[in-house]
Amino acid sequence: MQDIKTKYVDTTVTCACGNVMHVKSTKSAMHVETCRACHPQYTGKQTAARQTGTVEKFKARLSKNA
Repeated sequence: MQDIKTKYVDTTVTCACGNVMHVKSTKSAMHVETCRACHPQYTGKQTAARQTGTVEKFKARLSKNA
């Protein structure tokens, strides 16, 4: 009978920010754009455009027209 189990190897995952993680996967190396070290949801650092809500933008436009 053939060995049909998936083989997991040690994998190096490299993020665009330079963070390197070592995990198990079916691939030997992976490159990602964001990771837990640089993703805004995990770091709590959001851009100013994302912090300004829809209501605040509407009020700003309304005050300019008045």
